[in-house]
Amino acid sequence: MTPTSAATPAGPRRNRVDPWGDLSAVAARGLFTGNRGCLVDDQERVVRHHGGSLWITCRLEFRGRRWPLARPRRWTPLFFLDDAVALAAGHRPCAACRRDSYRAYRDAVIRAVGGAEPLRAADLDRRLRVERLRPGRGLSRAGDRIMWAAPYRGLPDGTVVVDGDGAGLLVGDAALRFAFRGWTDARPRPRRATATVLTPPTSVLALRHGFRPVLHSSATAARGSDPRPTTPGCRVGVPVGWG
Repeated sequence: MTPTSAATPAGPRRNRVDPWGDLSAVAARGLFTGNRGCLVDDQERVVRHHGGSLWITCRLEFRGRRWPLARPRRWTPLFFLDDAVALAAGHRPCAACRRDSYRAYRDAVIRAVGGAEPLRAADLDRRLRVERLRPGRGLSRAGDRIMWAAPYRGLPDGTVVVDGDGAGLLVGDAALRFAFRGWTDARPRPRRATATVLTPPTSVLALRHGFRPVLHSSATAARGSDPRPTTPGCRVGVPVGWG
């Protein structure tokens, strides 16, 4: 799905998503679009944090389809640096335009939780809904995020944790700090400490049981390594233009 704009805004739109799930207006590039319902009013102003419980991550291009960036009463395109940010924010892969990724995510969760019946997309959405946010209001909901504690040593690659006043991505033996332009400031991953985890438990289960997230190429550049898959559990993507 390629987002389009009927008019050129004075500056960047407030549609870039950080690992807490909040929106910022920044000039940056990344790998995915997605949505969580209609977020704008009739004047195309962002007036709500989300518009439903379906939070998905989509391809930037899908079958030549195009979609406006801020159409009232229609879903509003959002943009993500990579899968790690999208998962941390509480999104999952779209079952339509990212079918293979969706199935890999779903099947990884099924392996983790067991059960006689396959999980449906609605089941995944219900799990993520209760794991994302406490009750609250407003455009900025970082203070309402549900975070949880886990030992660093047991967290899979692709997990995002609280890192001081920011967010950090765990990849291999490194922790990388989030910026909208990419992952930066590689440091050794703590081994004998407890992390405050942003990525919802369901998505951590998916990462632990076989889902391979697509990471921004800065995840390898920040570690001073060749831009190929950082570990067997991650893939590296190439950033493209955002609307």
